[in-house]
Amino acid sequence: MHFIQPDLHTRRAFLRRAGQLAFTGAALPTALNLAAMADAAAFNATDYKALVCVFLNGGNDYANTVVNYDTASYDQYSAIRGGGANRTAGGIALAQAALTPTVLNPTVALPGGKQYALHPAMTGLAGLFNSGVAAVQLNVGPLVAPVTRQQYHGSNRVAYPLPPKLFSHNDQQSVWQSSQPEGATTGWGGHIGDLALSANTNRVLTCVSVTGNTVFLSGDQALSYQVSTNGAVKIGAVNNNVYNSAAVRAAITSLALQTRTHVLENEYNLVTARAVGAESALTSALAAFPATDAPFNAFPTANGLADQLRMVARLIAARTQLGNQRQVFFVSIGGFDLHDNLIGGQATLMDRVSSALTAFYNATAALNVADKVTTFTASDFGRTLSYNGDGSDHGWGSHHFLVGGAVRGKAFYGKAPPVSVGNSTTDANDQWHVGQGRLLPSTSVDQYAGTLATWFGVQGAEMNGILPNLGNFNSVDYPTNLGFML
Repeated sequence: MHFIQPDLHTRRAFLRRAGQLAFTGAALPTALNLAAMADAAAFNATDYKALVCVFLNGGNDYANTVVNYDTASYDQYSAIRGGGANRTAGGIALAQAALTPTVLNPTVALPGGKQYALHPAMTGLAGLFNSGVAAVQLNVGPLVAPVTRQQYHGSNRVAYPLPPKLFSHNDQQSVWQSSQPEGATTGWGGHIGDLALSANTNRVLTCVSVTGNTVFLSGDQALSYQVSTNGAVKIGAVNNNVYNSAAVRAAITSLALQTRTHVLENEYNLVTARAVGAESALTSALAAFPATDAPFNAFPTANGLADQLRMVARLIAARTQLGNQRQVFFVSIGGFDLHDNLIGGQATLMDRVSSALTAFYNATAALNVADKVTTFTASDFGRTLSYNGDGSDHGWGSHHFLVGGAVRGKAFYGKAPPVSVGNSTTDANDQWHVGQGRLLPSTSVDQYAGTLATWFGVQGAEMNGILPNLGNFNSVDYPTNLGFML
């Protein structure tokens, strides 16, 4: 077993860095440029595919999202979370009767009669699951290698390494997106984008964020191109008159774009020219797909996540005009750090997530690309099954959603964890908990990401430069490919 740190880059990563210099305009030896080009050519795309990461900032509470519904499991869940049928005794357990409209009916029943329902506000997503275009990955989270509860509580971190800085918001957001704690400069979405650049005419639009800067989309070559929910972000002095003078704007534009003799000045102007060109191309392409037209006008209002996903849908609709065959997108919604007001706060958030994902899937179906676009959720971490009076605290593993026509839907993947707080050292049910109901992940983010990357077109050894620890998960209990994609 090898524990590979992302800093120790392979030959592929070295060539990606070489390509990055060429991409920005710097001169390189011809042989090195040819090597980088040949390496990139290993990723070939003849159709369109897109990955869309929906990040739930703050650490979503898994137990009230994918909720134990069968009588035995529900009773355990309710006893731990407190409350019962109508929560008159306090606590944060959802009422079982409220879950009936969102019961999930998989094609293959779970062992032992176990059943799940979604949060009562997630009727749309439950409908996607039951219609076969959505799936649930159970208990997934960051792992360096498989680890048991006993090994977690032990002290041998050399033989049984753990992800860095567990239970920390910023660090676990970064670990989910990059395999490294806060301070990472590249993410696995960006490294997938590195391989996809050669498939796209407009390479700048390979990795697109509609929610600001993100390490997830930053590669060695691929850039995290940021757009707003209204479209491309313009450079004011280049696109607008300055002091109400077109002449001043023209002069500033000339200064910003002209070739310079100083290498750093010239590189800066090349970056500016690239930004201006991308903005112009994007604005022109999106004009043919206005937000007021179907299917983009069917997204819910007063929903920031829906606004972001509407823009993603418009960008996908414009893929031919923009010359894109492979794209990775990133959107997000915050507010999930519910140490208190879990019942009220999560209901609003779950409604927004469910309605936005449902509208987005419907838009891809209307655009005839539902089987070409796969949406998946991620979050800092899950939360504790035990409650603190009005909410739950930072956890580890969590349950996540996959949506799209290429998803093997109406199914659960991974291991359904026992309902337990994990405080016993002898109870076998506590194997998948490390205390307070914090789930010890039975599936790693690397496996989750690797399955998505394989569908996207990443092949063989290319995976090593994207997910350095994936090779530690190659057993029957920890398969490299989780099987949720067609």
